[in-house]
Amino acid sequence: MRAAAGSAPVSAPPWWRPSIAGAALQRAIEAAQAQDRCALATYLPVGYPDRIRGMDALHLLAQTADVIELGVPYAAGGFDGPVIQKASRTALAEGFRMDDLFAAARELSATSASSTAALLVMSYWQPIHAYGPGRFAARAAAAGISGVLVPDLPVEEAGPWLDAAHSAGLAAIPRVSPPTAPDRLAAIAAAATGMVYAPATDGVTGNPQPISPRLPGLVAQLRSLTSLPIAAGIGISTPAQARTAATWADLVVIGSAVIRRMHAQPNAPADAAAAAARDFIDAIRQTPAPWADWWPALGARQHHCALRPAEDRRIETPSTHSRLGTTLPGWHEHGPACTNSSATRRDR
Repeated sequence: MRAAAGSAPVSAPPWWRPSIAGAALQRAIEAAQAQDRCALATYLPVGYPDRIRGMDALHLLAQTADVIELGVPYAAGGFDGPVIQKASRTALAEGFRMDDLFAAARELSATSASSTAALLVMSYWQPIHAYGPGRFAARAAAAGISGVLVPDLPVEEAGPWLDAAHSAGLAAIPRVSPPTAPDRLAAIAAAATGMVYAPATDGVTGNPQPISPRLPGLVAQLRSLTSLPIAAGIGISTPAQARTAATWADLVVIGSAVIRRMHAQPNAPADAAAAAARDFIDAIRQTPAPWADWWPALGARQHHCALRPAEDRRIETPSTHSRLGTTLPGWHEHGPACTNSSATRRDR
């Protein structure tokens, strides 16, 4: 693993204890990469719009998405935009309890014969802290959950949670932000297991902004620090944005876009969620648009980032799929901004 320029070498991050639950995330991402595409994760608060219809939606989403992100409804989510805030309030009003999360995961795991989707949880720290980190981690793993994203837990305060997650065999997934000091970013990457979550846009979930021009640089910086897969989410509202984010990320996460579809079709919310997932997976299966088409500033860097024929055709990339190197016919990856295996997929 490479260290960032000008920084001390970073030791390889720990992998989670081998377990059926913990390994499912890696298998899901590797299966998508074997199909020469980015993986898709869909987020939905558990209990939205109610328990029965919410479970129907999750079952249908699991038939298309590679990863299902089960949201723990929380009324004070700092990274949540209006769409997810409203969905969380609806789920809480319907009587959501933490037991519902584990029941949903068990039910989805029991139907694994028809779905290979890995299960993750997205929860703010307060609900986990109130429930008890060790108890939460143990029950999550027992229910078939692969990992947990806690977006508001600073790495400096994460020790007890990391211990609980690792003991249970869960991936402990951090969220990073572009304006993070290199030393702190290295500490976050070193503590992560499963994957690292990078914001695709600037702002809260569901915002209408375009994909951030900082995303490629942030992903490249993370890839210099960790061999874990990189997920991109927050504000990916259209299939075209998902296709753009898939140019760099190993996994694209959508949430508000699914909930909007469900809200627009209150008589058939599960079918609406499934249709949204199909639209997004179809988009990321397509060849991503060239960088210069959407970010002119990158146009001048095309030659630096180009994939070119080379005598040495072995590509060493830190992605999950090509951690030990991948042989591509007649091409060599060149330049630090091209370390993403998705870049190789674009030109294959």
